[in-house]
Amino acid sequence: MLGDYRITGRRAAEIAASVEFAVGSGELSPGQPLPPLRELAEELGVNPNTVAAAYRSLRERGVIETAGRRGSRVRARPATAPRGAIHVEVPPGVRDLTGNPDAALLPRLGPALAAAARRYDERPTLYGDRPVDSGLERAARAAFEADGVPPGPIALTSGSLDAIERVLMAHLRPGDAVVVEDPGWGSLLDLIPALGLRPVPCAVDDEGPLPDRLTGALAAGARAVVVTARAQNPTGAAVSPARARALRDILARRPEVLLIEDDHGHAIVDEPLHPLSAGRERWALVRSTAKAYGPDLRLAVLTGDRVTIDRVSGRQRLGAGWVSHLLQGAVAHLWASGAVDTAEVAGSYGARRDALVRALNERGVAARGRTGMNVWVPVSDETGVVTGLLRRGWAVSPGARFRLSSPPGVRITVSTLTLHDVEPLADAVAEALSPAPGGRYD
Repeated sequence: MLGDYRITGRRAAEIAASVEFAVGSGELSPGQPLPPLRELAEELGVNPNTVAAAYRSLRERGVIETAGRRGSRVRARPATAPRGAIHVEVPPGVRDLTGNPDAALLPRLGPALAAAARRYDERPTLYGDRPVDSGLERAARAAFEADGVPPGPIALTSGSLDAIERVLMAHLRPGDAVVVEDPGWGSLLDLIPALGLRPVPCAVDDEGPLPDRLTGALAAGARAVVVTARAQNPTGAAVSPARARALRDILARRPEVLLIEDDHGHAIVDEPLHPLSAGRERWALVRSTAKAYGPDLRLAVLTGDRVTIDRVSGRQRLGAGWVSHLLQGAVAHLWASGAVDTAEVAGSYGARRDALVRALNERGVAARGRTGMNVWVPVSDETGVVTGLLRRGWAVSPGARFRLSSPPGVRITVSTLTLHDVEPLADAVAEALSPAPGGRYD
């Protein structure tokens, strides 16, 4: 059942560590069954309750799952598993279309960091100081207000995923269900089970989560919902005014459900924000600087109801403490100086994205990409298409990274494309999708 690997340990923590090590090293594969509880207890010479405690710990950390009489098995997407099976190594000479923003559209950070350093030299940040820079807080509040986001306190985190994790842990317990978009952000799909939570997939179209699917997920007892406002990863969906009204009506019938809105597309799309959080008891909206200003800034602005933000801030004080005021000052300077022209950035990504979608459609290839920097292409054989494109000089992301139960696909990030690349890439995709002799995909 386990091949050559033998689970070891006498205490629950040792047994759990043995399983987790094997999953992380690849000796136990995703989906692989684990020994029945009593069988493993007898083999190790321990009480069955000890093995039960080890398995419970592994479930809560998202390493294994239990399916009733079918027993326990390694999760299909365990948090500690190597990502090699769904990560593409980009060989030399191959164009990388797997996910980064266009470096040419990122602002120069030198002037902003220098301005922040001058402020720091005049008055260094010390223990006990306010965790949020007052200038950055004012700018964030003004931007949220302009977009119709309800008023709420401001917190800062080290990126969107950090914010979402902190909000989820402020309210949920292991075993609680969270509605996630499917296909959706791969890092979030990994985070949910790693926290011991259960992801509940909700299909999306170009206007966001489908209302009937959200209704069903909430009726099944989901305790939280995560919605991407715009530039959804990987499909490019953006919540439209009509869809926002429908989703608000559905959520209004479940006021106890935690709503998290991810607006990582802020400053790279010109599609207006249509927030869902008005009137909710428990809610949060997070904006990251990663896509527009650079991933290494590691800063996201978070707002929400007072209880949620107070819990996040209180827990943060016991760990990281605060986000560096040097980074805060740099972001405040970037915002105040207009270092990123949203219309220009959105137009640049939009021109490349729309041209690729159009060229693929002209070749009979279905493709989606309403906003942001990604195009989603449904396929029947992800591995075959990814491999075929690599042979033709293009590296794209396999859809398994972004899916729970939705059909296969590949994600193409347009950030490094020029308009001259669009036709050759569309030809390569069409060729990779064409069955070769014998029924294989070339």
